[in-house]
This record gives sequence, structure tokens and C-alpha cells, in this order.
Amino acid sequence: MSEIQGAALITGQTLLGPKEADAVKGLNSNASGFQGLNPATNELLSGIFPENGVQEVEQAVAAATEAFATYSQLSDLQRAEFLTTIADELEVERIAIVMRAVAESALPEVRINGELSRTTGQLMLFANLLKEGSWVGATLDRPDPERQPLPKPDLRMMQMPLGPVAVFGASNFPLAFSVAGGDTASALAAGCPVVVKGHPAHPGTSELVAKAISRAAEKCHISSGVFSLLQGTSIELGSALVQSAGIKAVGFTGSLKGGRVLFDLASGRAEPIPFYGELGSTNPVFLMADVLQQNAESLAEGFLGSLNMGCGQFCTNPGLLVACKGDGLERFLAKVADGVQLQAATTMLTPGIAQAYLQGRNHLAEQEGVQFLGTGAEANQDGGCNQAQAAVFTVSAEQFMANPLLEEEVFGPSALLVICEDEAQMLQLTGGFQGHLTSTIHCTEQDQQQVQAISRAISQKVGRVLFNGWPTGVEVAHAMTHGGPYPASTDSRSTSVGAGAIDRWVRPVSWQNAPETVLPAALQSDNPLGIWRKVDGQLTQQGL
Repeated sequence: MSEIQGAALITGQTLLGPKEADAVKGLNSNASGFQGLNPATNELLSGIFPENGVQEVEQAVAAATEAFATYSQLSDLQRAEFLTTIADELEVERIAIVMRAVAESALPEVRINGELSRTTGQLMLFANLLKEGSWVGATLDRPDPERQPLPKPDLRMMQMPLGPVAVFGASNFPLAFSVAGGDTASALAAGCPVVVKGHPAHPGTSELVAKAISRAAEKCHISSGVFSLLQGTSIELGSALVQSAGIKAVGFTGSLKGGRVLFDLASGRAEPIPFYGELGSTNPVFLMADVLQQNAESLAEGFLGSLNMGCGQFCTNPGLLVACKGDGLERFLAKVADGVQLQAATTMLTPGIAQAYLQGRNHLAEQEGVQFLGTGAEANQDGGCNQAQAAVFTVSAEQFMANPLLEEEVFGPSALLVICEDEAQMLQLTGGFQGHLTSTIHCTEQDQQQVQAISRAISQKVGRVLFNGWPTGVEVAHAMTHGGPYPASTDSRSTSVGAGAIDRWVRPVSWQNAPETVLPAALQSDNPLGIWRKVDGQLTQQGL
């Protein structure tokens, strides 16, 4: 599929503020710019993008700080209109965005189209959340001046936006976790201006999406500076953004190593700020005895499909399996060993990711006790560059528990199956796990007694527990949690997917004995917004 550019022509400009007229060339853009790369061919793509630096960071943050004063005061309905308009503008440029994203990621067109729909769906989820209004958590305690020994004051509390937010685009989701992804959508919904550091693997896609947001801001008469896009390949750019005094919170999806560096910078500031990072997970899958006995072959097929989805470049990829010895397991292993050989090598997102996968897989294979089970078909020149083969390994539970390195994520289509002697050892193994995003339990009714103990133990280690499915794929919904104990994420109390993501960008503020004229609409006595509020501990839509 050839690359096209539509109305939103790629210019390589730095977008400081929402209006295209405000766009400026990045510092030294002619001398030190960079280009996008097609990882399937290693060919450079059109457009030269600036290596933004500290000066652009400070310009973007200053603009966001100025915008916060007015943007945070917009009504929920006004911000909902903004999010809806962003979704509309993305649809206008769907063809150009999809084709550029395909070229920069080597992901199939159907995947990118689906991801763009997820992106617009996330925007609409938050728009609808704003229209409903109860997300602010309005809580009122009526006064009692006659209470003894001291009168009870009038107290009213709600969530308020933190301020400008920094968002880091992810490599593996050029749309849904990037410029207009969940972090940006939820922060804008909360009333926080956003400064995005685009991922250098898809700069053209980032610019096209950023310009859609810019057009939406202009159409909705939104304050200048509510959104900026910074581009660049340097580590210094991200560090400067996190350390900028005007940034009040950070959203990040990426590696444990890179995320931990930024987390430490955010925590070490003179004013420490929240850092919401999704860092890494191997997402343990438990295969219980009876389900293996009954469905070993179909489980093997489902596992391989999940393992190889998107060349294993999902944060929820099933990189760790746990099962007990038995006939069912032997049949499962035999089916996986045969099936993995039929898995074609596929292109990874970047040359760096492909190289890191090869090194990680080889390092895993070198660990004591790790046995090779099977690998996918060899890459070939006709298939393109930066290809990765699926690989599956086994190890005993004793050796796994003795080596913490075996639980670390290998980003790509690699998995390790841990073989336990019995369910007691499986439970012991579970208790020693580090934090993960998900865990999956495959079981039948005959497994229920063992499953109860496993599910209780694993729920302490993950953010989402699945049954009889595969973890790849995250539903964008109100009840979704995408996060988990460290190192899966830096704050297990939060989610980066679903309506609850908005809670990361707000803080509670109480008003005591405040005049009606200064109260936010959500806290006014007659409830002019008609939202659900908690009054004296009871949910109601009635006024006082």
C-alpha cells in the first residue's frame, strides 16, 4: 500500500499550541532533523522532523500553563464537545492517518483501522462521561450549627484538574496509546492541557493526529496552548519535559528501564508529581489440570494465536504459562511444539525493538534449567526486514523460583512455560510473583476448588484476572482496569484504559462554609447540573 497525505499535509513543524498558524520550526531542524522509517523495508519516509529541545519544552509548557486558567473552567459539556470534535477530525483524515501509520509501523491496515476506531471510541467514552457528570464525585455534608460541643460546618468536595499534563506516545500503539490516545483523552476530559512527546517511531502519524486535535481546538474556540506536540529522538527531551516545573503529572507507556528513569525524575523534583507509567508484564496464564485434560489441543492453538498477535508486541502478551505435570500438559506441549513451527516470522515495530527481542530471547534461553520447546519459521528476505520468530521455552517450578530473571518481560513473541509438580507448588509459585497487568486462568468446574486459592493469590499481583480466554485485547469500558502492582505500573491504584483513567489527572478540593456565588456548579445547593451527588452519605440528584 502506497503512502498518501491528505489535507493534513506532513510538514515536520513543531506544534506549540492548537493553531497551525502558531506552528514553528524546531531548533536546528534543518541540521539535526530525523525521518520516519518503514521497519518492513528500512526505507526512510517523507518528512523531516525537528529534534526538539529544552526551549520548545518550556514554550509548550508555558502555553499549557496559560491555557489551564481558562480551559479548566470550561463546563463539562464544552470539553465534551471538544473531544467529540477531535474524534470527528480524526475521521476526516482516516485514510491519510491509517496509511502513514501502516508505513511507519508495518502493522496491517486492518489493525491500524481498528486502532483508530478505538482511539475515536475512547474520545467518545470520555465525552459521554463528561455529559453524565458524576465523575467529579460531588460530595456534600450539610451543616449543623446546633451541634455540640462544636457546630458542624458546611462541607462540599469535588475533583478538580491538576494542571498541565505530559504524555509519552507508545511504540506499539501509534494511535490508541499515543498523541490522541487514552492518556490525552482522559487528561483533556479532566480539564488538563496536554503536552505530548511523540514516539520517534511514528513521527508522521503523530503530526497528522496532532493537527486533527489542533483543528478541533480552533473550531471549538479552545484556549491557545491546550495541546502541543514535541518530537525528537533524544533522551534529554523526555527528561526535560518531566522536569519542567509547569507539568503536574505524567502519563507513560513503555519499557521498564526508560519508565523507571522518568519515574525517578518525577519523584525527585523539588515538587514531586504523579508519574503513571505502564512498564512491563509477562501476564501469567494458569492451565488447570482438568481443562488441560479435556482441551489441551485447542488451548495450544489459542495460546499460539495470542502469543503471535501483533508479533507479540502487546503489553498483555501471554509471556508466562503455569501448569502441572500430567497427560494433558504433555499433549499441550506436543501441540505447541508442532504448531509454533508453522508460525511465520513477522516484522517488529522498529529495528531497535527487533534487536532487543533477539537479545532478550537469547538471554532467556541461556538461563539454567530453561529448555527449548520450539520456534517459528525462519525469516526470509521476501518477508521483509526486522523480523522476529516466535519462541517457546519450558522450565521447572523450582528453577523458576530460584531465578528472578525468568519472570522479566521479553517484548515480543516469546513465552516460558513453568512446570509444577502439583497444585500446591503452583500456589507457592503464585505467591512469589511480581506485579503484572493481567493473569488468566483456564479451568473447568472440576478445577474450581484449586482455582479459588489461585485466583485469590493472583488477584494480589495483577490488575485484571481473566477466565477461559487470552489476555491480548483490552476492552475500553467503565469497569476496565489496565494497570497492576510494580513493575507492571507505577501506581496500581489507577488505570490507563477505561473511564477510570480520568481519576489520574484530578485531585479532591473541599469548600467549607463557602458562599453559593463562589461554589462550582457541581456543588451548588440547587444542583443546576442535575448530576448524581452524595449528600450526607446518600446518592441523590435532588438539591439541598
